Amino acid sequence: MMYIIRKAFSTILIISISLMLMAISIEQNSYNRSYYRKSFKKYNVETISNKSMDDLLSIADNIIVYLKNTGGDELLTPYFNEREVLHMQDVQRLFKIVRYIKYIGGVLSICIGLYLFKINGGLFLSRVLYSGLYWNYIILIVLLFFVYYDFDRYFTYFHLLLFNNNLWILNPDTDLMIQMLPEGFFIGMAIKIMLSFSIYLAIIQVLAYIYKRRNYHGKDIR
Repeated sequence: MMYIIRKAFSTILIISISLMLMAISIEQNSYNRSYYRKSFKKYNVETISNKSMDDLLSIADNIIVYLKNTGGDELLTPYFNEREVLHMQDVQRLFKIVRYIKYIGGVLSICIGLYLFKINGGLFLSRVLYSGLYWNYIILIVLLFFVYYDFDRYFTYFHLLLFNNNLWILNPDTDLMIQMLPEGFFIGMAIKIMLSFSIYLAIIQVLAYIYKRRNYHGKDIR
């Protein structure tokens, strides 16, 4: 019975940590002002949007504040039309869910981690973390394949899955939002999120491996 309980807690721990780290990676990169600047330069957004870099960065700052849910529609309405603002309301709600996932995942990870740490002085926990997080790399490889194989198709599926309207379909000739954030912006963002996620996973696994190597002396850690 204890074995089943530990297996169940181990599974929940791995899922919780994985979701938490993914949420952190999404926020970290979505709020990265320097990435917006690099993207604006790379995709010649100044010319396309007929706005200066300072203006674009000011708008980007407002978007970041909006996604953090520390400001309302008044941050967007001076620059974007009604359709764009309504879409950003949907996006803001998604980022609220991401924050909930981060906090809930963090709480679960700490609570379960402390419980498992008591088993064999942390050796069982270190094995769970080291071995259990590997499945994330399979998911990352699949996602990376989607990004490089046909990003536009799967990006469309992503929107159809998460949004119950077509407000995300914007006109690049008239809508500033899509001019500022073209497809290439999201491709780069997706890659950066996956890279950050994989780095966080690797750090935890390396620490778990080091702990296990230093503390394992023929003990049974099943």
